[in-house]
Amino acid sequence: MAIRLRQICLVAEKLAPVVDDLKAVFGLEVCFVDPAVQAFGLENSLFPVGNNFLEVVAPIQDNTAAGRYLKRRDGDGGYMVICQCDSHETQLARKARAAELGVRIALEHEESGFHVMQLHPADTGGAFFEIDWDAKMEPEGHWAPAGGGDWPAQRRTEIVSAYAGVELQSPDPQSLAERWSSIAELPLGRDAQGRIEMRLENVGVRFVEMGDERGEGLAGLDLKVADRARLLQRAEERGCRVSDNQVVVCGVRFNLV
Repeated sequence: MAIRLRQICLVAEKLAPVVDDLKAVFGLEVCFVDPAVQAFGLENSLFPVGNNFLEVVAPIQDNTAAGRYLKRRDGDGGYMVICQCDSHETQLARKARAAELGVRIALEHEESGFHVMQLHPADTGGAFFEIDWDAKMEPEGHWAPAGGGDWPAQRRTEIVSAYAGVELQSPDPQSLAERWSSIAELPLGRDAQGRIEMRLENVGVRFVEMGDERGEGLAGLDLKVADRARLLQRAEERGCRVSDNQVVVCGVRFNLV
């Protein structure tokens, strides 16, 4: 019963400046703009990161869930960890497990064989934890939220090539880790630096102490870098560079590995 990371979603006050930063710093290109998110009072853009995706959403009307999240975490930042199951049975098992743990489903939807199960962040802690299944299942191919199967034409890997990790910060990382591990029914371990980690099929999700004063949330992403010098030069030009190993875009720490 495999679960893999497929998409990370960030939330921003304004979409265009973040899209510009992601293009400039990481050399990414937009592969899809989803008109369906307007139903939630949002606009978005999706980028391929290797064979997976980075989405940015921004409110276009008042009183949206995304807008409330921005206020709660004091600005732009991480929003959702979106995963893909290897079968519908795996997704249904996770749904049953969530119900057993008292974790509410914030959104459940099926269209054209794509099954969404978005768990409520007040119950998961850390971020929205979404566990989906695509009937046109390809582990790193077709993905309905990115418009289907045409996205590889916009994939750019000259500067960054893939996700290498996801970082959730918390004042109690052990408890948060145990919550996510219980929902996913995946074991906890330690990464090479001794940090608490839950391994998905393709990356690790690690749980760390607070790195800033913005509260519990999706605070960092690890990226495999193909051209560090070019990335750092562009980050410096846009005021995003923190060090030789980290840049900040959309309020998220991108760790370069």
